[in-house]
Amino acid sequence: MSFRWLFHMLSPGGHRGRLPVMIFHRVLPEPDSLFPGEPDAARFDAQLSLLKRWFNILPLPDAMRGLREERLPPRPLTLTFDDGYADNCTVALPILQRHELRAAFFIATDYLDGGRMWNDTVIEAVRGCSQRSLDLATLELGVHPIGTSTEKSRVIASILGRLKYLPQEEREAKAAAVATRCAVTLPDSLMLTVDQLRQMHRAGMTIGAHTASHPILARLPDEQARSEILKGKERLESAIGESVRFFAYPNGGPRQDYHASHVRMVRESGFEAAFSTAIGSADATCDVYQIPRFRPWGRTPTRYGLRLAKSLARRSFPTA
Repeated sequence: MSFRWLFHMLSPGGHRGRLPVMIFHRVLPEPDSLFPGEPDAARFDAQLSLLKRWFNILPLPDAMRGLREERLPPRPLTLTFDDGYADNCTVALPILQRHELRAAFFIATDYLDGGRMWNDTVIEAVRGCSQRSLDLATLELGVHPIGTSTEKSRVIASILGRLKYLPQEEREAKAAAVATRCAVTLPDSLMLTVDQLRQMHRAGMTIGAHTASHPILARLPDEQARSEILKGKERLESAIGESVRFFAYPNGGPRQDYHASHVRMVRESGFEAAFSTAIGSADATCDVYQIPRFRPWGRTPTRYGLRLAKSLARRSFPTA
């Protein structure tokens, strides 16, 4: 099968163009036994080689302009990263530059310069825990064996799933309590520094907003949600010295993680477009404040290509 031909048929460009937008979070220096699906440097390099062969990879501003004007080239694709991990600069950036590609990075600004997201508190606590069993019963999170990487991965997934939709303060407190039970020293270098953010911007990468503290907007009072959106935008603009034009909803599920009121807030805050995590591809009729994105996976080029094709063929119009 020629994936290049298939992608051309699915998105021939012009008024029939469809724009797939890919999500990444981290690019690790080496494979991680706890998260075998997370790309490491070698896999990311191989993925970019495949994607360059199959697609015309566009910087996000060019892709959005082409979508709006119905002037996309055949087989367009754009790359985005969420949250603001330091490895976006130290690992992903040099690989992108080697391939002469530009990506967009959506940054949760409260974690710049030594911050740590609640989920990483849980992940790194369980990773470093030397106990054979982790008793979290008093936190209403159960008792778990953690003697192997597989068991640790399973426990992490369980805890994150239980905490994700708790009120923000309770979520942070329980993540911290998990770390206390694990009795480990947590890293403070997982996220970008402001200097690294500026380095990426100078390298031609697009810097986008992702709120200040990465809350589930649908779980916040309206004024707090609006403040999160504006605070993140203003912090980034102060750091890079230019307007921040694009936004990605934290977690990004329409109706579950953000509502129509948040779409309106983003538009009123001066953003040109915003991105969800609904699976599919956009065309010129899609709401530019709810552009779908997807995260394909697959251990072989064939599986990777098939998942890309399935997502590209899905004409998605997420509605909050």
